[in-house]
Amino acid sequence: MRILLAKSSAVLGSIVLLCAVALPATAGQVIDRIVATVNGHIILQSDWNDALRYEALLSARSISDFNDQERRDVLDRLIDQELLAEQMKSASFPHASEAEATDEVTAARKLYPQGATDDGWRAVLDKFGLTEKALLSHVREQIDLMRLVDAHLRPAVQIDSKSVEAYYREKFVPQLKQSGADEVPLEDVSAKIRELLTQEKVNELMVSWLQSLRSESKVSVPGMEGSPGEGVQTR
Repeated sequence: MRILLAKSSAVLGSIVLLCAVALPATAGQVIDRIVATVNGHIILQSDWNDALRYEALLSARSISDFNDQERRDVLDRLIDQELLAEQMKSASFPHASEAEATDEVTAARKLYPQGATDDGWRAVLDKFGLTEKALLSHVREQIDLMRLVDAHLRPAVQIDSKSVEAYYREKFVPQLKQSGADEVPLEDVSAKIRELLTQEKVNELMVSWLQSLRSESKVSVPGMEGSPGEGVQTR
């Protein structure tokens, strides 16, 4: 599983909820900005910035490459993540281990040639203003939230044999022919096709679930009408 690189992950996506550290400030100095509240929980500009750093790192993009709409999309995902985090309190599923998070970070390192060495990888993290410890924590949170979604929605998904056969006939075989590969019997790929269709259905249900959670929650985004950096100042 790659973390929030696929479109499904874009719904969900990548999952960041780090708290800003308040530093001493002189009178009138702005420390941070409130960019959203979710059922009374504050999301700060610094949380938004952290989310951008993680998404940029894990997709091998520069933060400066994110346009205004993409930055707003990141904030939108932060709100969804907070809504899901509230559901996690009463859910039961296997939480991600440090080893599993390490495997994902190892995969991310391969996106960067300099990540082949520890010194080079530290340089990459420094470039994004991140630490190895914080990255591991972030990845574990993402895995947990994806498992929450899976545990909540997968039991409701049933993929019948006709759907598998239709996908094989209408999409899988044409793709093989287009690539010039030899045809593969249905029985050899039916399990993979069933899982693919299951994931697609889970993604569809997740959109509906998040919409329902939003309708039942109090969500405020005071700065959304302006630029991505606008919000309510905190002191």
